[in-house]
Amino acid sequence: MPRAPTENELEAGRKLFACPCDFYHGAQVLEHLPEANLPEVAFAGRSNVGKSSLLNALTGRKALARASSEPGRTKQLNFFNLDNRLALVDMPGYGYAKASKSVKEDWQKTMFTYLRARTSLERVVLLVDARVGMKQNDKEACEMLDRAAVVYQVVLTKCDELSPPQLAARQAEVERELGKHAAAYPRAIPTSSRKGEGVAELRAVLAAFAAPKAAPKPTN
Repeated sequence: MPRAPTENELEAGRKLFACPCDFYHGAQVLEHLPEANLPEVAFAGRSNVGKSSLLNALTGRKALARASSEPGRTKQLNFFNLDNRLALVDMPGYGYAKASKSVKEDWQKTMFTYLRARTSLERVVLLVDARVGMKQNDKEACEMLDRAAVVYQVVLTKCDELSPPQLAARQAEVERELGKHAAAYPRAIPTSSRKGEGVAELRAVLAAFAAPKAAPKPTN
């Protein structure tokens, strides 16, 4: 099994995510993507899985990413600049029941093209609601990521709503499913945005993809 982050890795993650993080670009179509100047980590998941809450917990903000009052409403890729070292990309949620078939197919085509063609994309964080486990559309997302040959890390959300035995069973169940997917990282990280559980570990994992901090300019 993958090892837990070291103290140095946890500290590197803490320092990085304590830095300024701001929205800098939104793209509804691929032609409007920003230049790939930073390594990118994209966050994907079903509507209402807790994506906005997790992004806010990671960055220590209350409203960096805003949850829509209408599930499935967000239809663009939102880019956030973390200390000029890492771009966090909030992808539109999938699986909203009221979305038409054509909208769902269009979303899948757009997201697949982004995932396959974005050379700066280092990792996808795929969020799964721990209360319900992997639904069919989550498994379809895994298959899409496999086809795009993008390594992805599954993160379980809302884990504070399960008892420890329930969470252990759910994590084992999800990890058995991940074993079927070539591009999946084998371990799922359990998190709770409300209680902060797992946030430090995820920060450490993501900090490994950040560009090196620029050296200070010499003074005269």
